[in-house]
Amino acid sequence: MRLVVLFQFVVMAIWPNAVLADEVWITEDLPELSFEVRGKSYLIKRGNDNSEYIAKVFPPKAPRACPPHCLQPMIQYDGVTPVGEVGLVTFIEDYVLTGDGYLVDTRVGKWFKAGTIPGAINLPFNMFADTPTNPFYEPLMAQLGGKKTDNGWDFADAKYLLLFCNGADCGQSPRAIRNLVDGGYDPEKLMYYRGGMKDWVRYGFSIQMPE
Repeated sequence: MRLVVLFQFVVMAIWPNAVLADEVWITEDLPELSFEVRGKSYLIKRGNDNSEYIAKVFPPKAPRACPPHCLQPMIQYDGVTPVGEVGLVTFIEDYVLTGDGYLVDTRVGKWFKAGTIPGAINLPFNMFADTPTNPFYEPLMAQLGGKKTDNGWDFADAKYLLLFCNGADCGQSPRAIRNLVDGGYDPEKLMYYRGGMKDWVRYGFSIQMPE
């Protein structure tokens, strides 16, 4: 025991930013991210045991049929930025906490309620379709900062969005992105986390259970 403590002391003395073997930081410079948004506190860290969640929500099984569960391209549209886990955390810091953007879980309600990324809001993918049968489209576009004009929607002041769903074989976020861009949303204000919840939980990141 004394040798272990001595070893840790020596490591930290020589490399003060070193991460010990039993610690799992987000990056070598960021151990965790604690933040508050919309009046609620959140914590993102790694090293969580997500095995129970994975067994319940993503149990091992044979690949699902394609179509419809096809692997999605990393690049959805020219201008739409693909991001990984570190990019998602950076998005929260740069856009969510400043009020300039939303982290959007595009899955339907039952998936969202089973657990999501801390700080995400739930806007199911079918809300982004501009169809006569979708009563949510216009209120949603207005919520995102769009302004309806005689010539369509003006998204000059729209929010930045980072969209995700279940993972690489989930087409819900790509459908939402396609509808946004086709409706005139600036693709440079859109980001896509292709890894989704499957990668998020397998890297041991925090899961938020919506109230």
